[in-house]
This record gives sequence, C-alpha cells and structure tokens, in this order.
Amino acid sequence: MAADQDFRLQLLGYSLTTVEIAYYLPDHPSLLQLFVWQQYDEAPEYPGLRRFLDTWRRDIEAVLHSVTIANDRNMGPRTWRPTDAVRCIQ
Repeated sequence: MAADQDFRLQLLGYSLTTVEIAYYLPDHPSLLQLFVWQQYDEAPEYPGLRRFLDTWRRDIEAVLHSVTIANDRNMGPRTWRPTDAVRCIQ
C-alpha cells in the first residue's frame, strides 16, 4: 500500500527529498552530528521539510549547522504517460 501512495504523490508533483542535517548538541559543542531525513515533498518550497525544521527548532535542543537537500525528480506528472500496450514477461 505504501508504494501506491508514493506513486500517487509522484503523479501530483512530489519528489523524493533526502535531507542531511548537521547539528551541534549543547553538551558537545565541538562535535558535529548528522541526521538524515527522507520524505516525498514539493520542490522548491519544501513545505514538509519546513514543518520538520520548525518542529526541530522548537522541540530539540540542538543548534543547526547546515541543511543539505537532494531531490529526485525522475518521475512526475510531466514524464508519466499512459500507454495502450501491455507487456507480460514470463
């Protein structure tokens, strides 16, 4: 079922977004730590990422150092085309 939802999101223009968040904890300010977040989101505004970062700033005692975004735009409403052909591979 999750694959169906992912496909629907891609057809609506969402793309897989992977984010690397570098941060410091107050107890260890000299240690840079990494967190990876991945979700289907809408580029270039990234409303899901913005909500996640707002929650991070509000609820987590960590200082953000940097946020790096990678986005997969391999499939979307522009590239998906219906076809009349059906292929069966056995």
